[in-house]
Amino acid sequence: MRRVLAWLRGDLRLADNPLVRFASPAESLLCVYVLDDAWLEDCAGLGPRIGAARLRFLWESLIALRGELLGRGSDLLVLVGDPVAEVAALVERHAIDQLRVRRDAGWEEGRAVARLAERLGAGVELWQPDSGTLLDEDDLPLPLASLPPSFSAFRRRVTRDATLPASWPAPVTLPPWPEDAPRGLPALHRISPAAADWTADARGDFCFAGGEAAGLARLDHYLWQSGAVASYKQTRNALMGSDFSTRLAPWLAHGCLSARQVHDAVRAWQATHGASDSSEWVIVELLWRDYFHWAARQEGAALYGHQRLPPVDDAFLRWCRGRTGVPLIDSAMRELVATGWLSNRARQNAASFLIFELGGDWRLGAAWFERCLVDYDAASNWGNWRYVAGVGRDRRGHRFDIPWQARRYDPEGDYVARWQPSLASQR
Repeated sequence: MRRVLAWLRGDLRLADNPLVRFASPAESLLCVYVLDDAWLEDCAGLGPRIGAARLRFLWESLIALRGELLGRGSDLLVLVGDPVAEVAALVERHAIDQLRVRRDAGWEEGRAVARLAERLGAGVELWQPDSGTLLDEDDLPLPLASLPPSFSAFRRRVTRDATLPASWPAPVTLPPWPEDAPRGLPALHRISPAAADWTADARGDFCFAGGEAAGLARLDHYLWQSGAVASYKQTRNALMGSDFSTRLAPWLAHGCLSARQVHDAVRAWQATHGASDSSEWVIVELLWRDYFHWAARQEGAALYGHQRLPPVDDAFLRWCRGRTGVPLIDSAMRELVATGWLSNRARQNAASFLIFELGGDWRLGAAWFERCLVDYDAASNWGNWRYVAGVGRDRRGHRFDIPWQARRYDPEGDYVARWQPSLASQR
């Protein structure tokens, strides 16, 4: 029987998680999450790489996951430090036979696993499954090296030639915790008082709570309670409201939900209510997410541009703080800081303005979003910024006409008035 260590990263759930799925019994299971202490250090003068909103959501997700694990006879250990060193020490200290960690799209995450593999003894098996995406690499209808340069081509190939696997239910029981292994997690206020005290501004119309149960509750609300999925394609470009968007991205980014769980739930809704352009568009968005994942896996370090970020300047800082003097952009940036979230339409406008109107470096914008967004994941964030800037797979660039966007998506100025009350009288 094996002694297993599951190194959890962006997979903080039990359902549809291969790291906690066993075809044959294991002697013990040690589930560990390591918060990289490098994320808490200043990045390019912008503050820590993980901001208060995302760290708070992460900690809520870890606490919820520990509860689910305890209910199945296991537990969770959360550490802060160098993930490679911490996991390697646990493997040696507890005579681990098999180390499980998912294959992530991020280059840094892949490099960390490679460094860890060099430190493992000959008797330790390293198992790296795909997890969280609609498709595993083996399910792709073409080799990863031949990934199409456009999403449209990828979508056509997947729709025509691929079968999307179904999600798995959560295990009923799990192997026991190693008797001599530590367990539990540190108090968040000791790591980041700002994250411990974080509360999203109510003007954002929605409050994200971390954890698998909270993600499933949101999915149930969006599909079955509100029925908002039936109008998703018409509302997805809105700027305000709780249900114009699925708002599932934070749970997907942290792995509290898998893409297959969402896909299966949408298909179940369609079986009752019938498919529509709107419900199908949710599936399209999941495919976009997969495409960014596989593109990031293919590109490696190139996803992030040059290794060193340039210094920030006054124009960039005004953009971060929502003080550019352009109402739509300033409102978006204030919402981002105040809530940890931003609609897709606002994100695209903010990115375009920084790149094309201010002449800012897209990598700094991506780094700021990395810090602020509760739904940050490397593939989608950096892939979308490259897409807008025209430095990724699509070299055209996507420059937005900001005044036109404001007239189209905030015609009465309600969004601007919400985030900049001093401008309300000017509507």
